[in-house]
Amino acid sequence: MENIKDYLQYLRGYDYTGKIPVIIDFFATWCGPCQGMAPLLRQLAHEFEGRVKVLKVDVDKNQALATAAHIRSIPTFFFITKSGDIERQVGALPYKKLATLAEKIMG
Repeated sequence: MENIKDYLQYLRGYDYTGKIPVIIDFFATWCGPCQGMAPLLRQLAHEFEGRVKVLKVDVDKNQALATAAHIRSIPTFFFITKSGDIERQVGALPYKKLATLAEKIMG
């Protein structure tokens, strides 16, 4: 299992504190499925506000982090527990799956 400690040096500017679970969305502005996920992630961030943090990482602007995280396809999501364990999901997901994974990382 991956752990956020492997990526902390690349997360400057993203305010990863480890105090609450985090979902990182690796996306690109030119990616159709990524753009389709954007409203679902906004809805998720609103529904889970204060319990889960949602971060978006543009892989074109953050190539070092994307390379370190072995992002090969987008969208890719990291679902990170408070302890820093990461569950990776690749590809667009329906809202129900996003919400289920958010609940799972909350413990």
